[in-house]
Amino acid sequence: MYSTLLVQIENGTYTITINRPDKLNALNKTVINELSAAIDEVYTNPDIKSAIITGAGPKAFVAGADISEFLELNAGQGEELARHGQKNVFDKIENCAKPIIAAVNGFALGGGCELALSCHFIYASENAKFGQPEVNLGLIPGYGGTQRLTQLIGRNRSMELIMTGNMLTAKEAMEYGMVNKVTNAEDLLSKTKETLQLIQSKAPVAVAKVIECINRFDHTQQGYDFEIKKFGECFATEDMKEGASAFLEKRKANFKGK
Repeated sequence: MYSTLLVQIENGTYTITINRPDKLNALNKTVINELSAAIDEVYTNPDIKSAIITGAGPKAFVAGADISEFLELNAGQGEELARHGQKNVFDKIENCAKPIIAAVNGFALGGGCELALSCHFIYASENAKFGQPEVNLGLIPGYGGTQRLTQLIGRNRSMELIMTGNMLTAKEAMEYGMVNKVTNAEDLLSKTKETLQLIQSKAPVAVAKVIECINRFDHTQQGYDFEIKKFGECFATEDMKEGASAFLEKRKANFKGK
């Protein structure tokens, strides 16, 4: 089905593995287009309740973009490259109503770091390394790195990391608040799937609204008003009635996603 991805559904979790280990899973046009199609599948396939994005092999999640595609681009073409990737992959992942976790095994650099950042949160193996080294190429992050990284680790740390092009270890990335959990390489996928099974046991509509509200985070009253609106919308769902009834009746809720 895909030439650069491996995909598998198990227990409602769709695992998307970027499969170019000889190129350290670098993002090229084909990978971007196939990732777009795979994320569309997450959106539309009712059998998929959650997803994992990871990389093939022990060395890399995604070690960056395929720089060979950059050399002939002018300013307008460079802008279009970034816009196409943002719209069709990175924004689509961030705004998906179903949880998508990055399972980072090895290098997550440049576009690979940005791919992980676009997921709802990140689990990493002990050998993972994160960085935005675009300044070494006379570039800046183009797939949301300056924005998503700053939201996660703050202005000063984001400035330092992006301007130096330095890498963070998995432990440092967790201390910075970028990574949620660090595991050994063998347990990375099983721990990620375990968390997604827990999330899948919750009310799907409520989970979707959590994603929507947190993505719309705003220090002003507008952010709180948006949350209030989405809170109210939950009361119109069958899941809310079922969840409240199950709690009062001391039984496990049977959520239908309605």
